[in-house]
Amino acid sequence: MAKGITSREQDFSQWYNDLIIKGGLADYSAVRGCMVIKPYGYALWENMRDVLDKMFKDTGHVNAYFPLFVPKSLFEAEEKNAEGFAKECAVVTHYRLKTDPNNKSKLIVDPEAKLEEELVVRPTSEAIIWNTYKGWIQSYRDLPILINQWANVVRWEMRTRLFLRTAEFLWQEGHTAHATKQEALEETTKMLNVYAEFAEKYMALPVVKGVKSENERFAGAEDTYCIEALMQDGKALQAGTSHFLGQNFAKAFDVKFSDKNNQLDYVWATSWGVSTRLIGALAMAHSDDEGLVLPPAIAPIQVVIVPIFKGEEQLTAISAKVSEIVLQLKAYGIKVKYDDTDNARPGWKFAEYELKGVPVRLAIGARDLENNVVEVARRDTKTKESVSLDGIAEYIQNLLVVIQESIFNKAALYRADHTTEANTWEEFKTILDTKGGFVSAHWDGTSETEESIKTETKATIRCIPFDAKEESGTCIFSGKPSNKRVLFARAY
Repeated sequence: MAKGITSREQDFSQWYNDLIIKGGLADYSAVRGCMVIKPYGYALWENMRDVLDKMFKDTGHVNAYFPLFVPKSLFEAEEKNAEGFAKECAVVTHYRLKTDPNNKSKLIVDPEAKLEEELVVRPTSEAIIWNTYKGWIQSYRDLPILINQWANVVRWEMRTRLFLRTAEFLWQEGHTAHATKQEALEETTKMLNVYAEFAEKYMALPVVKGVKSENERFAGAEDTYCIEALMQDGKALQAGTSHFLGQNFAKAFDVKFSDKNNQLDYVWATSWGVSTRLIGALAMAHSDDEGLVLPPAIAPIQVVIVPIFKGEEQLTAISAKVSEIVLQLKAYGIKVKYDDTDNARPGWKFAEYELKGVPVRLAIGARDLENNVVEVARRDTKTKESVSLDGIAEYIQNLLVVIQESIFNKAALYRADHTTEANTWEEFKTILDTKGGFVSAHWDGTSETEESIKTETKATIRCIPFDAKEESGTCIFSGKPSNKRVLFARAY
């Protein structure tokens, strides 16, 4: 166990907190429920952001930015959306402080600086964006609008956990406008597929694609599509959502366009987003009791090189060779760090980079230099081998691909082992309490049954998988007819 990290078996929740803090990803802040994303954690987010941003642009989207503040009247315009987020809203009522006349060292709200209209700090941006789109859209020629923004949002959570649930977090939110229902539905599916590809190809995180039940649907949406992942404690985590908004927001903000037949119609809409919660998913899905395990595709450091030396003469000789290795690795686009600092012993450095989840560690000493070899250690399997320095860059490039696949396969195997069919209510409860994971079971399709199951077991319908097979069955709770299985799980 590394540097005081609690084991997963002992306390999974504390293990996760230890990982995030000791792994250098984030820290607690002076603002209750908010976090400080440290440079290593932010570098990880930047890598995620850069990949996703390219994927968005490759599918025709462009970036813009909209205000942090939303006038309360605009926020109220779409009733379901307003109701769904009302309990999480931070509201600005005044715009100035002043010195307390009875205590000069104290500041108080200036009662004369009350805003004419209160402003909601955005929990999501549909309201401000659709109010803006009203001025941009008159004709079918103005459509589609395919906009994404990278931003922060505030949702006033009472119970928080670093990355997974914080009062303020970073995310991207796409907001698109279309001339037809079919175009909007295609967009909703397309962006969910982008998220699924990113999760599996870059995060090495297997996900299930599906549609949310009505109870779990985004407030103001006609349908919510999602990708669901499984964490190592058997709980599910929603890793991304794509919403078909229908014409709800267009009607709320009176956004109409003239079609090709010069007929007025309301615009069709989508929205979709992922957030820094993905970093929490990454940590919980892959890491171990020694620290983080990061997939090479998005790791801030893919390879670290640690010299083992006695005296300046050895270090100079090793550093000269390492300089060549670094250039070779960088030529392959590999992110490499050479740690030749003299303030810690090699063993301490090994443990530190293991804790930070660096995929590959190279150790090279004077004897290795003589033999033209380097010790290569894999973070995912903790195996080590001596490798010739001839062709080392190509070897490492191939190894990173193998590690990426290995991390994905391990997570996929865990999910397969923890996806279980239940055919009775007792079986359903037993699986949740003893094994966890996804439970595939029949459901009668009613909100009442879904709510009853949640109340009794704390399990929710994570999604109705797109690839769910049509089959006759009976609901595990009510005994009523059902035509397909859905995935239940306890979740974050």
